[in-house]
Amino acid sequence: MAETKRLVLLVNLGSPDSTETGDVRRYLRQFLMDRYVIDAPYVLRKLIVEGFILPYRPKHSAEAYKTIWWDEGSPLIVLSHRLKEGLEKQISHPVGLAMRYGRPAIDDVVSGLLKRYPGVGEILLIPLYPHYALATTKTVTEAVRGSLRRLKSSVRLRVKPPFYDDPGYIEALYSGMASYLKGEFDHILFSYHGLPERHLKKADPTGGHCLKTENCCRRPSPAHKSCYRHQVYRTSELLARRAGIPGDRYSLAFQSRLGVDSWLKPSTADILHSLPGRGVKKLLVACPSFVTDCLETLEEIGLQGREIFLKAGGESYTMIPCLNDHPDWITLLARWSMSA
Repeated sequence: MAETKRLVLLVNLGSPDSTETGDVRRYLRQFLMDRYVIDAPYVLRKLIVEGFILPYRPKHSAEAYKTIWWDEGSPLIVLSHRLKEGLEKQISHPVGLAMRYGRPAIDDVVSGLLKRYPGVGEILLIPLYPHYALATTKTVTEAVRGSLRRLKSSVRLRVKPPFYDDPGYIEALYSGMASYLKGEFDHILFSYHGLPERHLKKADPTGGHCLKTENCCRRPSPAHKSCYRHQVYRTSELLARRAGIPGDRYSLAFQSRLGVDSWLKPSTADILHSLPGRGVKKLLVACPSFVTDCLETLEEIGLQGREIFLKAGGESYTMIPCLNDHPDWITLLARWSMSA
């Protein structure tokens, strides 16, 4: 029986099993019923999801998935497995891959790893999210902890912190976009996944900084350790500096809004619509909060975003791929995985 001191567990968002409406509905139900995603009391959350979202959204989402689905399956799942396989070739520790929603499920992967490696002392969990949010880092960490509790396991769980400003992450992002920066472009847009503003306030350990203090993301505060907005600002600044992009040639925006709450602004769609009127005709778009291409990058940015920009008068629109299984990204994960 194999022995090891450490297991490495990669966890990504997840995907429906197929583009069939039923599979998409099951996936959306699990995703949206997560209390860290829609942070309302259970009964209200159930009413919102079952009464207002699931009767309509699965069909629309299924059509969107069909536009980006690969022969091998979901791009996010396929690319995540490629990432895992690349990491396994570089490190001596066993590597597991799970999805927060859908399959492979966290419970199944954790259980399988512990059965195969009964003497393991530690699981290094790497949530594949560069920036902290309740709906990403927090829910993944709690889900893995829950699995270990149910298994009555004494294995130590070590969680890789958000890596939004890690020099290796910034360098990997730059490496992935360097060839695109050599071409002609007027502007680059960094599009990040959006969040409801209340999520920032709930994640603020001080209770009075995020969105409550003037210029809050620029003022030093313990809140920045868990502030998604501060962290995406920082990533943008570091990446632009590394790429030599002046401040007037890049913008930051937030995509994937859901519901009627106040979300982080500006919206990606609004910025894409406005840029041609500001003289931007050749645009690059990157999505640094996503390490793997998925529906939100390939369809929302790659297809919908292109249409918005070109209809508004843009002439050239190029979406830069996510890190996916880029060699520099795999090497960085390997370094984290082998560190003490």
